Amino acid sequence: MPITAVLFDLDDTLLWDERSIEEAFEFTCKAAGDSVNPQELEEAVRKEARGLYESYETFPFTQMIGINPFEALWGNFTAGEQNEFRQMEKLAPLYRKESWRRGLAALGINDEDLAQSLSETFAAERRSRPYIYEETFQILNQLRGKVKLLLLTNGCPALQQEKLDGVPELIPYFDHVVISGSFGKGKPDKDIFLHALNLLEITPEQGVMVGDKLTTDIRGGLAAGLTTVWINRTGKEPNPEIQPHFEIEHLADLIPLVESL
Repeated sequence: MPITAVLFDLDDTLLWDERSIEEAFEFTCKAAGDSVNPQELEEAVRKEARGLYESYETFPFTQMIGINPFEALWGNFTAGEQNEFRQMEKLAPLYRKESWRRGLAALGINDEDLAQSLSETFAAERRSRPYIYEETFQILNQLRGKVKLLLLTNGCPALQQEKLDGVPELIPYFDHVVISGSFGKGKPDKDIFLHALNLLEITPEQGVMVGDKLTTDIRGGLAAGLTTVWINRTGKEPNPEIQPHFEIEHLADLIPLVESL
């Protein structure tokens, strides 16, 4: 049965989110002052942010939806029908400041005002960096009109929409956009993949799932019966328990693969 649709993950598949976060950390940590080692501060803030994030009662929900602690360092969570999003909306300003306060404290710096300033700087810097991979539009142009295209992304509706608004040329390529926070479940839950297939009006055998995360994109795609393509740009180690059908290093490798299927 020929392939009639391609489902794409968003973050670090089409958008270069990892670069956005890394550069925002680099700029913000340097802004802490000459007396602060920026690498040590970044490491400390990342560690403290994870621990604090996991301590909140909203953590199981954020795991299910697929929202990571560094997205919460700049997201506002103003959309989404679930009560947990309203809790996160209230928690977010405190979480941002407290993550930076604890990170500074780990380096022996106790400065509430600096923590507040850095938390605001990080959020602003992340918003100013909506990077997209150089090959993204080239590949989408080659696929458009030949197969249906669907964007399947984990996250808060407001945050993911903000990312998409940063690259407005992206949305028109897709027949459908599915955001986990709007659906109520995130990858790798099988249901969100079946929902996507229903929107596309295809069987699993007619679809390809492309993503960079084995634990969400590939695991969920496999569970739904899709052909899975793991884009591994950075040479990550494979997981013997999650075996994608194909592994590629660049999106450009997707075109001949889809044509062969």
